[in-house]
Amino acid sequence: MLAAALAAALVQPAEAAAPGSTVATLNPAQMFKLAQQLEAEGSIADAEAALRALAGDPDLAIRNEARFRLAQLLERQGKPRDAAAWLRRLLDEQPDAARPRLELARILAALGDDRGASRELRQAQAAGLPPDVARVVDRFQTALRSQARLGGTFELALAPDTNINRATALSIINDSIELSPDAVATSGVGLAATGQAFARLPIGTRLNLLPRVSGAARLYGQNQFNDISIDSRIGLERVAVSGGRLTGSLGGERRWFGGRVFTDALSVSLDWLRPVSRTAQVTLNAGVSQLRFPRNGLQDGTLYQLASSYEFALAPRSGAAISASAARQTALDPAFASTSAGLSGLVFRDVGRTTVFGSLAARRFVSDAPLFLFPEPRREWLVRAAVGGTFRQAAVRGLAPVVRLSVEHNASNTELFQYTRVAVEIGLGRAF
Repeated sequence: MLAAALAAALVQPAEAAAPGSTVATLNPAQMFKLAQQLEAEGSIADAEAALRALAGDPDLAIRNEARFRLAQLLERQGKPRDAAAWLRRLLDEQPDAARPRLELARILAALGDDRGASRELRQAQAAGLPPDVARVVDRFQTALRSQARLGGTFELALAPDTNINRATALSIINDSIELSPDAVATSGVGLAATGQAFARLPIGTRLNLLPRVSGAARLYGQNQFNDISIDSRIGLERVAVSGGRLTGSLGGERRWFGGRVFTDALSVSLDWLRPVSRTAQVTLNAGVSQLRFPRNGLQDGTLYQLASSYEFALAPRSGAAISASAARQTALDPAFASTSAGLSGLVFRDVGRTTVFGSLAARRFVSDAPLFLFPEPRREWLVRAAVGGTFRQAAVRGLAPVVRLSVEHNASNTELFQYTRVAVEIGLGRAF
């Protein structure tokens, strides 16, 4: 191909030429102009080859200019995911580059990745923008929350786990009660999968219909520990002029454990999202669910939940989130009724072409009455820590390897519910 040959000439040492021959080399400015001419003439593959050659230039400014132009070319050719990947590579080396980050946010929004687009906008504003650009970004953020789109996400991972059933390591509790093998901690290697499909359909001025279906599964060789859930909801979303968003949803969820139905839930929820600055947003959630437990009707009851989160950019390369939640569950048998509350925090940072992240969560659980054979109501502290990374340098078709390590410990005054768990997930997730 013409551009490939020219790209080779660009990096070919002059001394490699045969005696008496003439080697024409093009400087980067000429290569950029050539790529533009090739695209105008319809030689798209040649233009792409020229820009790819420049994207490997040792000069940071040249290779990032090539990456930006290549991303634009790929988007014009109907390859937005490839374009987003090249913009990501640019930002990995130059996180303060405002225009590429805004372009990435726009492409992510077009792909239906609201959350990713909003995150990129917050990171861009954390780097500082000229006032006129900042005003455009503010309008974009508002539009982002109201435009119609379809989308979906998924992740598939191999999941080694030291305690797949979150059970005690003791085989005998209360000095005399012998537990069945299924009730004792069991290790295993499973397959973890999550997915979501959604739509935002305008039905009026600043009013959208939001259907959504999501699912999660952890599958093991031992069928009795397989855990599968499916959640479907439909909601109405109202977008405020200020950019805030209020969403009411109604839906149902079913969970299977060990191949049998474990719970059915009918839920109503209300969510409110509001930007509080150009680099931060707050989310509030309230929900009520009617629960039914086919295996044990004494657990049937109502679950009331409240949650809030504060997400913010720390710098162009990093961000964080802090969350708080509380829940009250009623039940026919007071031993299954409980009150719980928790706090969690998350931080992430881009290091080259890798995003590293860490989280820490703690939750307090108190039941209303003791279970049969136990003298006291359950009193527990659940603590969970996790670290991991997304490795975009190995991305293939918009998917990148993701690795997570989590450690979980439930400290309980009831031996049956005290456990420790260490789990790893190695899989593929979205690259942006």
